[in-house]
Amino acid sequence: MDSPQFVLEGIERRIQEKIPGGYISITNTESMYHALRKPDHMAYVQEADFSLCDGVGVIAAGYFWGLNIKRYNGPILLLDCSRYGQSRGWRHFFYGGKEGVANLMAERLREQFPQLNVVGTYCPPFRELTPEEDEEIVEMINATKPDIVWVGLGLLKQEAWIAAHLNRVNAPWMVGVGAAFDYHSGAVPWAPAWIRTLGMEWLFRLVIQPKLRAKRYWWSLVFVLEAAAAGFIRPLKSFANK
Repeated sequence: MDSPQFVLEGIERRIQEKIPGGYISITNTESMYHALRKPDHMAYVQEADFSLCDGVGVIAAGYFWGLNIKRYNGPILLLDCSRYGQSRGWRHFFYGGKEGVANLMAERLREQFPQLNVVGTYCPPFRELTPEEDEEIVEMINATKPDIVWVGLGLLKQEAWIAAHLNRVNAPWMVGVGAAFDYHSGAVPWAPAWIRTLGMEWLFRLVIQPKLRAKRYWWSLVFVLEAAAAGFIRPLKSFANK
């Protein structure tokens, strides 16, 4: 797992070099569940410039494979980039969220980081866009000359959008951060820091959004159990082949 400082320095290098097409995968257990079943999503995770751990489930799954994975999730990355990028003039564009959420998030982030440079926000309609609408949105985003396009469309949808726009959106970085839009705007309560430190944010989310989270956490549990089983069987196979 790359350290936060290493990630931020990597983001800065690409921005300074003005190379478009970079992206960061925020990878949780639900994401990995789908990646094992959807080749396109697996390719998205594997080909990302950085794939960052989101959630204790990924840490647990890594443990069964002898890996020491550190957590660095989307909401924290967004805060770190807001802070780190202030003096460097990073240009942020927020794409996604429910109506008004991206604007509210921008306002709240500016309260924490007065020099934060938000060059644009946009909330797309909750339906499939026509090719003409999509092209207009791409032109609108490109006109703002963003350094980072933060995408909050929800898991799978935001990753698919980023993959489909890598060669069209002229930004050094795109990052799908899902719930970060809701947390940093205040639309949905974010777990207190001490709960996040204990690795119990998933339980807080389940209490706050039971209908939304129950099915997703089932997928996450399936992935962790699959990882545990595979990790347990692996050394047995190695022993049997000796």
